[in-house]
Amino acid sequence: MSELTPLTDEALNTLRGDFAQSGTNRLAMNAVTAAGIDKVARNYDRARLMQRRFSTIVDNGEATHQDRSGRCWLFSGLNVLRARMIEKYDLGAFTFSQNYVFFYDQLEKANLFLQGVIDTKDLSFDERQVDWLFRNPIADGGQFTGVSNLIMKYGVVPSDVMPETYCSNNTSQMRTQIATKLREDGLKLRDASAKDCPAMKTEMLKEIYRMLVLCLGEPPVEFEWTRYDSKGNFVSTKTYTPKSFYNEYVGADLENNYVMVMNDPSREFNKVYEIAYDRHVYDGQNWLYINLPIERIKEMAIASIKDNTAMYFSCDVGKFSDRQKGTLDLDNFDYGSLFGTTFPMDKRQRVLTHASGSSHAMTLIAVDIKDGKTVKWMVENSWGADSGYKGNLIMTDEWFDNYMFRLVVEKKYVPADILRML
Repeated sequence: MSELTPLTDEALNTLRGDFAQSGTNRLAMNAVTAAGIDKVARNYDRARLMQRRFSTIVDNGEATHQDRSGRCWLFSGLNVLRARMIEKYDLGAFTFSQNYVFFYDQLEKANLFLQGVIDTKDLSFDERQVDWLFRNPIADGGQFTGVSNLIMKYGVVPSDVMPETYCSNNTSQMRTQIATKLREDGLKLRDASAKDCPAMKTEMLKEIYRMLVLCLGEPPVEFEWTRYDSKGNFVSTKTYTPKSFYNEYVGADLENNYVMVMNDPSREFNKVYEIAYDRHVYDGQNWLYINLPIERIKEMAIASIKDNTAMYFSCDVGKFSDRQKGTLDLDNFDYGSLFGTTFPMDKRQRVLTHASGSSHAMTLIAVDIKDGKTVKWMVENSWGADSGYKGNLIMTDEWFDNYMFRLVVEKKYVPADILRML
């Protein structure tokens, strides 16, 4: 056991004396305490030098807004599909209803929790799996597997068929109430006999369904939709179900035609990983991805963008992010000079120590290549048109290397040697 070294009065006097030796320390303290770290550390010259022109960009329509919800994964996935539909049918302004898919996401997650409780009812509360279930009965976050499973099961509708509500845009109150009810139900299921559990779960889901309808509205089973082209000309009016609408206007097999790739240097590259129990639908797919070097991921991303195909993309968006300018750049802020120190961890070390990880999903839509070298990228965000650069974020290639984590790519852009890994 190592020798104890508590903070003594002598040690504290040493720390105080070291700080007082430099007059700039007090000047920096006055600035940071008054204005905050990022304003003082901001590199204003760097923001001025970031250009907003791109060699290749996907036309992806207007920016969307997830408001006070954790549905970035859903906005990103639907925006990828929206780009495909706008291009194919020459549409004007168009968005899918995030609220429609979100309704079934919450209902499926409730079923996933209740069934998970039934599956583990013979295990002790001390077991990690049981503890995890009751810690996380429901959430509004997710990833692309949720997008694919939910849409293939329930279809999609236009946003005006099931518009956003206060609770879809501000999910915390609804989530708290449903989570409380699910935890209560979970306790009842653990105390019940195995033969009584299926009927009990059905009654519990009826209550959850009612709570969701009160908060989000009831999803349509059938609806009428009139299509106009980009010039506002009438094209057709038809009656659809959510699944028939998806099949007619998108039609992609999301569960089999897409591949998720990851850049996680803390794990072995060129291997396939599966995350157990990380899914939105009980009978759906676990999260499956191929871990690859960053250069292999860039090859696929560039091929997709050049073919006018947007992609689901996730990253550690909070790092070196200048929200006002809409830029993600390692030189946006000089934290080292401000604090008189260095921050030398590489990406692998940041992942291992939990200093970095995927925190936000967006839609990758543009790349800028000069003289054969990738310079920068652009993503469509879901924080509204007034956020960043016209609702988008621009990242340098170096930032992409350090803080990009996941990309979902159509199989036709994935090289054969990578597909064989699956």
